[in-house]
Amino acid sequence: MDIKLTQFSHGSGCGCKIAPATLEKILQTTNEKKLFSQLLVGNESKDDAAVYELNDGTCIISTTDFFMPIVDDPFSFGAIAATNAISDVYAMGGKPIMALAILGWPVEKIPVEVAQQVLAGAQSVCDQANIPLAGGHSIDSPEPIFGLAVTGTVLKPHLKKNNTAKTGDQLYLTKPLGVGMISTAQKRGVAQSEDVAEAVRIMTTLNAVGEVFGTLPYVSAMTDVTGFGLLGHLLEVCEGSQLSAEITYSKIPLIKNISRYASKMIYPDNTMRNWQSFEGKVTGIGSESLLTLCDPQTSGGLLVCVDKNFAAEFERKTIEPGLSLQSFGKLIDKAPAHITIHD
Repeated sequence: MDIKLTQFSHGSGCGCKIAPATLEKILQTTNEKKLFSQLLVGNESKDDAAVYELNDGTCIISTTDFFMPIVDDPFSFGAIAATNAISDVYAMGGKPIMALAILGWPVEKIPVEVAQQVLAGAQSVCDQANIPLAGGHSIDSPEPIFGLAVTGTVLKPHLKKNNTAKTGDQLYLTKPLGVGMISTAQKRGVAQSEDVAEAVRIMTTLNAVGEVFGTLPYVSAMTDVTGFGLLGHLLEVCEGSQLSAEITYSKIPLIKNISRYASKMIYPDNTMRNWQSFEGKVTGIGSESLLTLCDPQTSGGLLVCVDKNFAAEFERKTIEPGLSLQSFGKLIDKAPAHITIHD
């Protein structure tokens, strides 16, 4: 039986995420929140994970991420979902130590053997990260859902947040954009096999370099780019840091051949939902850049803000892990937050 997982879900990967403007309304509350002095990062800063400080200077990182299939192959789906969830720990500059599986499965529609392959894909990524997949929880659900709850650790001086960027910081991205567009093309049956393979390779590459970046004092802020696209997550950095950004589109890494899908207007529904959430805060958008910069990324790269005086040193450090990054923009002292896009 040839099972195509993407045909069982209404959304794909992080394209399932609720749009930023809608999520902001959901999180609004009039109830007074109890304060916890050791909670260093909660949901008030829209960061990647929660962080709790222990008495010895070590911090616990806690996160969860799950979604519906972004590819048809179950092993790849499990691997992508696991890579994506673990990325939240790396985005905080931390080290993952344990994961729990979250599985929703339509047991009357899809054989349980397919779910076994999903778990096997997740296990393979946990093995790469050298952490145990130590348990989890499952339910019978109308659509297939999979992800992880991940625990990590970080020394307090190495903790990276998304709201601590500084004026003049140079901007870097560790993975190219476009996986949402390619996954949409696959769901429609029009994606080239080599493009799908490249997207899967990108989405199953761990952001383990984030743990290294955490040790660099000149990395001012860091986050990973997922469902809100590059513009959405960069705006979170800008708003949290009370800054604005100027970026050059030609310097932003894109998946090879992405123009073939942009020219045919192939993009996920959440692309336009993303754009509608922050269009008033962006100038210089074009027909292709709207699709790529608002593209919901699944298991996307790290967005890294680096002190301009150490940009050359940072770029040298990215050569060894095979990244060879170049800056695509900078942060400027301007509020309220705004992003200006140059060609």
